Amino acid sequence: MALATDIRTSDAGLSQVLATVREALARRKVYRQTLSELRSLSERELNDLGMHRSMLTRIALEAAYGK
Repeated sequence: MALATDIRTSDAGLSQVLATVREALARRKVYRQTLSELRSLSERELNDLGMHRSMLTRIALEAAYGK
């Protein structure tokens, strides 16, 4: 006896996956851009903003992912 399996991907499922990937890539871009801009600031500029270099990664994560 043969077992046949019908595997189909619905367009709705695929579009949802693509939307999720696009959103993840967009958030990653925001993270990288924010971190790059913060790293380019001088110590004086960071002090004026009340930031320390050790805070930059966390700040960029919060900007991109809201964590």
